[in-house]
Formats: sequence, C-alpha cells, structure tokens
Amino acid sequence: MPRVKYVLLDCDNTLCLSERLAFEACTDLTNEVLEKWGKSDRYTVDQLLEDFVGHNFRGMLVGLQKKHDFTMTPDEVDTYVDRELGAVTAKLSEKCQPCPGVPEMLEWVKQQGYPMSVVSTSAKPRVVASIKKTGIDHYFKDEHVYSAATSMDKPSSKPDPAIYNFACEKLGVANKDCVTVEDSKSGATAAMRAGIPLIGYVGVYGIEEGKEKMEQMAKVLKEQCNAAVIMYDWKEFPECLKKIESL
Repeated sequence: MPRVKYVLLDCDNTLCLSERLAFEACTDLTNEVLEKWGKSDRYTVDQLLEDFVGHNFRGMLVGLQKKHDFTMTPDEVDTYVDRELGAVTAKLSEKCQPCPGVPEMLEWVKQQGYPMSVVSTSAKPRVVASIKKTGIDHYFKDEHVYSAATSMDKPSSKPDPAIYNFACEKLGVANKDCVTVEDSKSGATAAMRAGIPLIGYVGVYGIEEGKEKMEQMAKVLKEQCNAAVIMYDWKEFPECLKKIESL
C-alpha cells in the first residue's frame, strides 16, 4: 500500500499499561454482581483478564450474564458501568504508566508527519485518564480519541468493528489507508473485520506474563487475526510501518 494516511492506536496495554490496573478496579464489582444475582462463582484479577481481556465493562457484563445464566436490566447494567468507570478512572489517574518505548515512538511518528488517533473499546474518560497520566495526551486531539463504549450513539465493544468504522468515517479516511496497533484478540479481530491493516503488539505479554504467553499471542494475532506484522518492542514500529507500506 502507499504511505499510511492515519495511524490508529489501541490504548489499553498498547499505549498504556492500564489493563491490569483496570481489571483490579473492576474485579470487586464483578464479584458483587455475581453475588447479587445468586451465583457462587468468584473471579480473581487473573481469571477476569483471561476471560475478558480486550472487552469494556459493558461487554464484560453481557458475557457474564451469558456464561453464568442470569439477566440484568439495562438500568442495572448502566449503574454498574458508571460505578466501574469511576473506580477505574481514579486508579488509572493515580498509577498508569506507558508501555515501554511509547512516548519516544509517538514523537517519532509525529516528526514523520503521520496523524494519530486513539481507537479504544474503553470509555473515553478512562482512556483520557491513561494518556494524561502517561504524558502522551498532547499527541492526540481530544476529538480524535474514540471510544466504543461512549463515542457512538449505540455503545459497542471490540471485536465489533463499529468503532473503527466510526473513527475512520469521522477522520475522513478510508479504512484500508490506515494502520492500527492492537494487543488483544478482540481488538485485532475488530481491526480485521474493519479491513484495517494490523500491527500486532505482543511485548506487553512478555512484560506481564512471560515469553511463552507472548509467543502464544503472536501466533493468535498472526494466524487468527491476520496481523500483517508482529511487534515485540515499540522500537520496532518504524520497521513494522515500513513493511505495511511495502505490501
């Protein structure tokens, strides 16, 4: 393809080390929901990550209802979504750190003249809290931070490609002329379904879970989600971008 016209970036565990912090904040709420609806199952942070990484809390509640066979009203879902957003945003504002190499590489992208946008499954206040705490918010116009949970009239969650289609429409760019970076299967699947060339970032798995998990995810993103290239470290981004543009 010719020169990429827009660099679209996932946030959680792609730009910012926010996923585990967020799941720490919402585990208690998840277990509260299960107790309230009479279910004996309980989750640890690691179990919740294993089952729902890449999903926002609204999508997680949908999955919990299906998996554990109970039903919440829309108002009940909204109440818990609001509570979770407050808890997560507070924790990210206090503790979030950038993924290694991200600040330096965003500066490189800017210097090369590529416009950038954040396209996340998470609620926008949570995303903004993460990028502000990590000091990278100045690379993104506020109107170019898109959330599947809060930016659209109808909330969504990756792997639904709706947020990618929405972002590209708002940015005035064709999906195929962009590139995106995703770390999770759900996010990568959304990119694939939207027809956006994908760089699969797996370095965060090496940081948090070890080499075996990192290689497992590299295989998943490559074989199941059609990632054009796998990136183990943000230092590799220029070469990954070059490869995308040579396809």
